[in-house]
Amino acid sequence: MSNIKNVCVFASSCDYLEKSFYADAAKLGELLAQNNMNMVYGGSSLGMMWACASRVKENGGKIYGVMPERLYNMGVSTDECVELTVTPCMRTRKAKMDEMSDAVVALAGGFGTLEELSEMIVQKQLGYNSKAIVILNTNGFYNNLLQFFEDICRQNFAKVDSKGLYYVAQTPEDAVNYLQNYQCEFKALTRDDLYTR
Repeated sequence: MSNIKNVCVFASSCDYLEKSFYADAAKLGELLAQNNMNMVYGGSSLGMMWACASRVKENGGKIYGVMPERLYNMGVSTDECVELTVTPCMRTRKAKMDEMSDAVVALAGGFGTLEELSEMIVQKQLGYNSKAIVILNTNGFYNNLLQFFEDICRQNFAKVDSKGLYYVAQTPEDAVNYLQNYQCEFKALTRDDLYTR
């Protein structure tokens, strides 16, 4: 069993998505809390972010928000967080979320979610962390991106075993089960890897 306590969740803050996206986000939050895991997220009271965070709280878990000052000044934060950290910019926000969390789950999202997910994959690839990284593929949302990842490996822009950097879950139950049993088996990139395939 893993020792994961705080899970960083990346997700859309949009309130106008197909309902199943919010349902999966809410179910994930419920399962995290029921399995003694807390949530680190963007601190928003909107979209899938809040669908997940509110359910964590309702089920006895703690939610920790991290929001850049620019968004905070727009009034989209919630006062339901145990702790809300306001950062100067997006870069410092990501660093703080990384610092506070033991694992990462990426739900469906836009450019921000994609950027956050990509950075965490690279951090693990280079050995800066060994965290579980889960992509929750609700409604096949990430199918095209996952195919792109396959193409990256196929054309030698990354090693084939780079697919071991992340886990693709099809359901919230699958995602939480993976977190509960996580053991890092991926070996970080070495100098020799840069010269051999």
